Amino acid sequence: MLFAEMILVALQSVRANLFRAFLTMLGIIIGVASVITMIAIGSGAKAAVDQQIDQLGASVLSVRAGSFMRMGVAKSGAILTIKDADAIATGAPSVIGVVPEIAGQLQIKLGNRNENLRVAGVTANFPAVQGYTLSRGRSFSNGDDASRRAVAVVGASVAAKLGSSEAAILGQTIYIKGIAFEVVGVFAEKGASGFRNVDEQLWIPFYTGRYRVFGVGQLESISAQMAPGSTVERSIVEIERVMRREHQIQPGKDNDFSISDPRQFFNVREAAANIFAILLAGIASISLVVGGIGIMNIMLVTVTERTKEIGIRKALGASQRSIMLQFVVEAMVLCMLGGAAGIALGAGITTLVARIAGWNMAISPTAVALAFCFSAAVGLFFGIWPARKAARLDPIEALRYE
Repeated sequence: MLFAEMILVALQSVRANLFRAFLTMLGIIIGVASVITMIAIGSGAKAAVDQQIDQLGASVLSVRAGSFMRMGVAKSGAILTIKDADAIATGAPSVIGVVPEIAGQLQIKLGNRNENLRVAGVTANFPAVQGYTLSRGRSFSNGDDASRRAVAVVGASVAAKLGSSEAAILGQTIYIKGIAFEVVGVFAEKGASGFRNVDEQLWIPFYTGRYRVFGVGQLESISAQMAPGSTVERSIVEIERVMRREHQIQPGKDNDFSISDPRQFFNVREAAANIFAILLAGIASISLVVGGIGIMNIMLVTVTERTKEIGIRKALGASQRSIMLQFVVEAMVLCMLGGAAGIALGAGITTLVARIAGWNMAISPTAVALAFCFSAAVGLFFGIWPARKAARLDPIEALRYE
């Protein structure tokens, strides 16, 4: 029997028992759809993380004060000052931009609305270093900083939290710690950065924050923008050398500060998302194995039902090889049809979830190909035993079967 004829016979067998064939393929359909959907979720999560990393702009390192343990309590080992920021700017060749930051949670008032939001005092080069763009208005200038003007730039979500809109809040007077500030700009939406949603923050000139709002000279952090072509390792070594000199740390002593790359938070999230997707895809693959077992059971039943047909074919000269190949092809056709239906179902679920939840999900062609090939392999593996049983039937006993 020709291979094309075997496929035709297999399709006729599926059509003759359509409902049973559907139930048989159900495990394969669910398994393939689950694998595609889970991998799509993982790919979407990775794409979202990559997008957030891109939004960070140029590579930026963060310097923070360290801490030490005393009597079981974490105590600050040192403070960061504007002098440290100036030393990094002049003493680290691979650093092209430095932003000192002084920040805290403060009460913000607009009209009759009050919100407790994070306010950061930064220098005028903050947007360039951190990769922020304005959606409305302007940022504050070096002149605003030097004259300690009460101006503020707000995050994309601040207006809504204060019961206003981006267009309406521009030029409005808000009160930060009871001090009147004019809103001169609104940053474009940036999303979560690390463990904080930066769209719910406000930024004011550094010296305005230091002398008029916070009243302290201690910095929360120092952001250092790396020059193009510089490596993270080189920049960290240069900053560490400058900071140890400024803090007069003796050789062999531990640093009283820490230097981190904010992108490491996203890398951890990306790794966790990949592991989660692989785990879910592995669990979903079990459905394919279960579906394969179901196909093997149905094929064994089919062999019993078609015993007399097998006997007639053998009596007419059909070889064991052709009988075995026929049943293997039928099992593979069932699995491949189930795989095709599973691919369509998985694509539909992925599209539906992406639209409803607003997730960035991507269907991987590699995942589709692997799922389809795996379903065919399942049909081949679980179809061999029933096929061998059919091929080994004695023709005389098969013809007598009722």
